[in-house]
Amino acid sequence: MKRMGEPGLVKALIKNFSPAAFHIKFVLFCLAFSAGIIGAANLCKPGGGDNILRKGIDVVMALDVSKSMLAVDLSPDRLEKAKQMIYKLMEKMPNDRIGLVLFAGKAYMQMPLTLDHNAAAIFVSTASPDAVPTQGTVISEALQMSSRAFNHKEQRFKSIILISDGEDHDPDALQTAKELSQQAIMVYTVGMGSAEGAEILDPETGEAKKDLAGNVVISKLNDDELKQIAAATNGVYVHFENVPDAVDKLMSQLSQIEKKSITDVSLLNYKTYYAWFAGAMLLLLIAESLIKERKTKLA
Repeated sequence: MKRMGEPGLVKALIKNFSPAAFHIKFVLFCLAFSAGIIGAANLCKPGGGDNILRKGIDVVMALDVSKSMLAVDLSPDRLEKAKQMIYKLMEKMPNDRIGLVLFAGKAYMQMPLTLDHNAAAIFVSTASPDAVPTQGTVISEALQMSSRAFNHKEQRFKSIILISDGEDHDPDALQTAKELSQQAIMVYTVGMGSAEGAEILDPETGEAKKDLAGNVVISKLNDDELKQIAAATNGVYVHFENVPDAVDKLMSQLSQIEKKSITDVSLLNYKTYYAWFAGAMLLLLIAESLIKERKTKLA
């Protein structure tokens, strides 16, 4: 008051000011602000739902999208046939969580484990060599990336389906498979292509890929390594001949795995509480606006 002016004059000017009312208004505003923040956070809890618990297993599809998968020994090419197989597998696994890893010279987690198979199908449909900028085939990195999708506190129910032509440029794949077997992860391998091999068509030009010497590149299936990887993890190797046969062989193996209960949160109805906090905020702001900072006869 001394800094503002003559104390007696200042006191006369603010004689109707109520410090108590000012503090009450401030407290009400703070409470309203806090209620607004909590309301915006949208607190909720799971409510009722139909078929909330499903029985299923966790499967990660590791799909090779290197350019060798464009070889035409399978019509229209290896990659397209692999996609068709994945679609059919998902149709037969409605209660299982599916993850997707794309790999070539590097591996990428394209989609974590999910029960949303429609979303999974969209990710599979867009898989192409363009999805991985580094070309080559690094199976060990694909296996490592796939294993990260699982909850390693659980020592069972984990499977990887590795789909590739086996033209691996990394010598560590078999050692990685042995490490995964220690984590109770089973790897099923699917060999795409033929031992005779075929040329690789460039999707942009439609012409066969050639090496630096001008010779047509022939990509051949290397199933020896794929067989060794599957054997190291107690999985099985499937040589792709056609979609129905490959799917039946894989499903006969996957069906033997013990299944677990998985909560499908997409089927849950959530009870939200934001309206309660929004209502409290509104009432507090109304109360704050009705309180005057001037003294009343009771103040």
